[in-house]
Amino acid sequence: MPTDLVLYNNEFCMECRVVREKLAEFQLSYLCVNVSLVKTERHDVYRLTRQYLVPVLIDGDKIFTARDNILEYLIERYGKSSVRPMKY
Repeated sequence: MPTDLVLYNNEFCMECRVVREKLAEFQLSYLCVNVSLVKTERHDVYRLTRQYLVPVLIDGDKIFTARDNILEYLIERYGKSSVRPMKY
């Protein structure tokens, strides 16, 4: 099943894990691009966002960075009656 969702993440990143769990909760198909543990080697992420941080979520022509921004978007776009994420 083709998808427009692409998640740039790192397996050991807790911020990324939260996003992966939300994608799973909503049963969304997505392409997972695992990036290097070394921030400065994340060339694709930098090219897209001008930063080296993950998670980064792409949905079609929209690009989202930072866990809270991504969660908020996923809930608004794909959620039905989920609780909104609390910002710290």
